[in-house]
Amino acid sequence: MTDGRIEAWSVVARNNPEHARNPIHTDAGAQAAGFARALVAGVTTYAYLTHPIVVGWGVEWLANGGADVRFIAPVSQDSLLRLVPTDDGDDVVVEALADGTDALASLRAVRSAGPPPALRPGEALPMRDVRLDGEYGSDYGIRAGDDLDVYSRLGVVHPAVWAALANYVVHRDVARGSWIHTRSIVRHHATAPAGAVATLTSVVVERFDSRAGERAVLDVRIEVEGLAVATLEHHAIVALPGAPPRS
Repeated sequence: MTDGRIEAWSVVARNNPEHARNPIHTDAGAQAAGFARALVAGVTTYAYLTHPIVVGWGVEWLANGGADVRFIAPVSQDSLLRLVPTDDGDDVVVEALADGTDALASLRAVRSAGPPPALRPGEALPMRDVRLDGEYGSDYGIRAGDDLDVYSRLGVVHPAVWAALANYVVHRDVARGSWIHTRSIVRHHATAPAGAVATLTSVVVERFDSRAGERAVLDVRIEVEGLAVATLEHHAIVALPGAPPRS
């Protein structure tokens, strides 16, 4: 599968069924927030951005690499995305482009993410256990239109699942109504077998208001059998203007 080359790739963006939990990923919810049609989940855009990296760098990136992904502008459902890589020293930058647009999202991939950082002080959230199957298993990309089968062949979790689990924490414990994933710094520390149980430890390290709504920054540590497999710094707009106040 891998030959070291990182090449452009295209896909029609779409939401998986579970994303309807966040109204912004439905036509009605997006239109209520002022958008023309459903926005594609940021974690799905991230899954697409990882495709050229995994083709080029292979399983080693899944076990040790990392990425800083930023969502610059909304990706509308059914948009044709081109994922275009550019070398930048030892890193690779992949941009998500649609016809007539600047980059809608950008990923900077690194080969080595380093050791797991400690969780920073802040608002501790409930610890959660999630089984790594179904929407959190090896077929996340296939269901979103990515044709790579390396994850199912090896029985390992798709890298987008780590951001999806951070989104699970945001949806369950932080967000109020529709919300928008804006950035993730993802560090891989080991591959994880599909079907295992992941333990999520999360902290809200910052909250602040912006014109787009209330924003939050979370640290999330994901462990399987006591071993850190991924850590994230996760950014989101957790309450759009007009959302109910925090209780």
